[in-house]
Amino acid sequence: MERDELVCFLLLAEELHFGRTADRMRLSRARVSQLVRRLERRVGAPLFIRTSRRVALTSLGRQLRADLEPHHRAIEAALERAAATARGIDTVLHVGFPNPLTGEIVMKTTEALRASHPGLAVEICEVPLADPYGQLRKGEFDLQIAELPVREEDLGEGPTLLTEERVLAVGSAHPLAARDAVRLEDLADVPLLSIIGDVPDYWLAHHLPAHTPSGRPIARGPGMTTMQEALMLVAAGKGAVLAPAHTALYHARPGVAYVPFTDAEPTGYGLVWRAGHTTGAVQAFVSAAREVARSMARPAPGHRTPHN
Repeated sequence: MERDELVCFLLLAEELHFGRTADRMRLSRARVSQLVRRLERRVGAPLFIRTSRRVALTSLGRQLRADLEPHHRAIEAALERAAATARGIDTVLHVGFPNPLTGEIVMKTTEALRASHPGLAVEICEVPLADPYGQLRKGEFDLQIAELPVREEDLGEGPTLLTEERVLAVGSAHPLAARDAVRLEDLADVPLLSIIGDVPDYWLAHHLPAHTPSGRPIARGPGMTTMQEALMLVAAGKGAVLAPAHTALYHARPGVAYVPFTDAEPTGYGLVWRAGHTTGAVQAFVSAAREVARSMARPAPGHRTPHN
């Protein structure tokens, strides 16, 4: 059976009217009649009773309709699933995030996509501080939110989702902890913890500067690979960390003070993915994440938590 015969038969069996069936198929009545006659010849018996007043199914027509309808629905559903997969929407999207604030964006974006793209599932995972792009390059993530800047030739970059001020996470016993605010020049007075891992030089220059604006050297403290490890070292007086302002909200702990900067460039966050892998699912996530980021309340600049 050819597909146009199948569709014509099922539509006529539903409408029981040649004119309405022709309109739905965008064919002439003569073409609908031709398709029905061709199918009846293929079957070997009439499928419809035709009079000047009505069209009705024969018993054989009712049997054929009952047999064909479930298979036709299954075929249509299979074609729709295939088309959705080809568009990259009906799939599983693996998304990485580097910190609690961006994790919140990812979770809220996932919730928004459940309504607009129910066939798109999202699985999330934290991005290691010591290897910010490794899992993305390996294909373990389809995209991720990254702290900016990102200057990788093999990675595509979306718009900046949001920015926030930076703070200095420093041991509560250090003299800088008593300040209401600090400047980048003050970093000459405290070592900054090093990051152990595969981190680009330009990223280190932004997040872990080697010199103050006037050129004074900034000492290096012990190495760390995670924020939890870093805060343990900070509380022990081993050094300090330049951190986004939300860290004071999500990682408040004894022994650590968060002091706002007056002159540090804010931290920005954007979505990145492998160049050439901008699928429909990635585009859907980027669009939804932009709306979520707009609606989220941003951490208050200059927030400082009490310390012991």
